[in-house]
Amino acid sequence: MTDTAYDLQPQPGLREGDCRVPSGCAISGIFSRSGKRIKGDKIITSIAVMHDRSNGLGGGFAGYGIYPEFKDYYAFHVFYDDQAAKRECEEYLERRFDIANLSAIPVRNNPAITHIPLIWRYFASPHQQTLEEFNMDEKEYVVRCVNHINSGINGAYVFSSGKNMGVFKAVGYPEDVGDFFRLEDYAGYCWTGHGRYPTNTPGWWGGAHPFTLLDFSVVHNGEISSYDANRRFIEMFGYKCTLLTDTEVITYVLDFLTRKQKLTLEEAAHVMAAPFWQTIERMSPRYRAEYTFLRQTFPDTLITGPFCILVGFTGGIMALNDRLKLRSMVAAEKDDMVYLASEECAIAVLEPNPDSLWAPAGGEPVIVTLDEAEAQKGAQ
Repeated sequence: MTDTAYDLQPQPGLREGDCRVPSGCAISGIFSRSGKRIKGDKIITSIAVMHDRSNGLGGGFAGYGIYPEFKDYYAFHVFYDDQAAKRECEEYLERRFDIANLSAIPVRNNPAITHIPLIWRYFASPHQQTLEEFNMDEKEYVVRCVNHINSGINGAYVFSSGKNMGVFKAVGYPEDVGDFFRLEDYAGYCWTGHGRYPTNTPGWWGGAHPFTLLDFSVVHNGEISSYDANRRFIEMFGYKCTLLTDTEVITYVLDFLTRKQKLTLEEAAHVMAAPFWQTIERMSPRYRAEYTFLRQTFPDTLITGPFCILVGFTGGIMALNDRLKLRSMVAAEKDDMVYLASEECAIAVLEPNPDSLWAPAGGEPVIVTLDEAEAQKGAQ
């Protein structure tokens, strides 16, 4: 084996596939049940411990509760290839939204982050008159506008579109991405982080994790072998998979199951990582009927292949392994804090003495939400 085989840095000028590095994605999450705001440098510390699970082709973070001063507005984070794309996108947004504030997202120079697009954010709310004209609820309206920008405006990509939350991602190792976006300037009750090793898809800014729609954000370690079937199904309902990665479809499946089909998050988890039929047959009559209904009603949203995901959403976080638990996931609790990560070391660097530590079972979601009083406060 040559010396260069030990070099984890992609070589300049080489594309993914030419500089293959055996590794695996890293994911980490931090959540405060009490709604305590955690500075963004904490999630950087956690994900940086798992540096060797990435190869520098993607890193990113999602934070919740980070925009309290604009909590009632959708926060659109947008990548632009050039000024022409920016002008076209802004004209579109101005026709359809009231924009309370817009600015370039603050960044700092980091030599590891290169080929930087224009990165802007907009705090906006839909024109009420337009909603009435289209006879459409607010969330569906926002989803359609995001789909239009991402598929119809060349060189523009909305990579975050929820309220009081935001995603920060790029091509690079996650610790460099966090430094680039100055995450220490933000604080929120929930953070997720991801270090990417693209398995079958190109490493590019839009293809870095997390993937989002409205307030859902997904970070993923693994490979979705059912991607084509999931994509063909979900695109029948107006979703568009344009980001050259399998993980994108998980976000849309979650939105479809919970927002459009009105399933609970736990029910959606039991659809995406459904038990095998022989397992269902051994259940008690009540659960056998419930799981049979879910599997028969939503067969095309079953996600197969090795995966472990963290899903952020307003007021909570969910961890989910595939039903065979082919990817690692560790969880821990300390007082009001919950930690989730690919490896125990990513938890220990933040909390060396947790009250509890366990490995969630395959197919069984871990769902954590804000305490009731804090959740009501956030809804006001």
